[in-house]
Amino acid sequence: MAEHIVIREKTCKTALSKSGIPGFEYCMNPYVGCAHDCAYCYATFMCRFAGHSERWGEFVDVKVNFPEALRKQLSGRSKPKGRVLLGTVTDAYQPAEARFRITRESLEILAEYGLLEPNILTKSALVLRDLPILKKIKGAKVGFTITTMDRKVARVFEPGASPPQVRLTAARQLMKAGIPVWVFIAPVLPGLSDTEEALRELFRALRETGIEEIMTDFLNPYPTVVSRMKAAYRRHFPAALPKLEEYLRNPAAYRDIIEDRIERVRSGI
Repeated sequence: MAEHIVIREKTCKTALSKSGIPGFEYCMNPYVGCAHDCAYCYATFMCRFAGHSERWGEFVDVKVNFPEALRKQLSGRSKPKGRVLLGTVTDAYQPAEARFRITRESLEILAEYGLLEPNILTKSALVLRDLPILKKIKGAKVGFTITTMDRKVARVFEPGASPPQVRLTAARQLMKAGIPVWVFIAPVLPGLSDTEEALRELFRALRETGIEEIMTDFLNPYPTVVSRMKAAYRRHFPAALPKLEEYLRNPAAYRDIIEDRIERVRSGI
């Protein structure tokens, strides 16, 4: 994780945006940038629009009027309905949220509004703080992105996020309180989290936690992402680098192999 995060306060015109993600009518992103500093993050393309000289993972823009903009949108003539995903190009519960509480205020507004069902995708146990609010919102769900149960791998590729074991503990507490939880295994890390041993450990942990809704996705090979991933592999996991390069040469063939492996491991747990 970057030692010094540049935090800038800014204003936004809208809070609720139309979503192109299947199953979701809207998305919400209370921040620009993310201090979780995940090496594989596809949202690095946001750097083009952020106006920062810092690299992705070293800055966070806080949309300080986000709750106000949300309330204004929801009070308009048209009444948005359906599912809204929080955190499509940022993490709504990254460390800045503990201080600024933008996500919390937005959830309070959604609880009052009642026509939108929030679905949060995060790598942070901070979401537990807002459990009392989530319990008031019909259809509220929480998803945790979990790439691996290996602490070393997690520290290298997602240094600012809550450790995977902590995320699962939070998931257990949310489910105990009646909040549905799902897990997004993304991305599958070639040579690291895609082995039968690693997959077995992860699916066993998910089963023991009680999580049944699980989705998976593979690495988005954007040039910036590939550069960061190769650097991390060379420095920390050089023996696995050939697997990453194999994936990059032929992603489709790799996906076919790993999807079969995932299905085999999952059905055997």
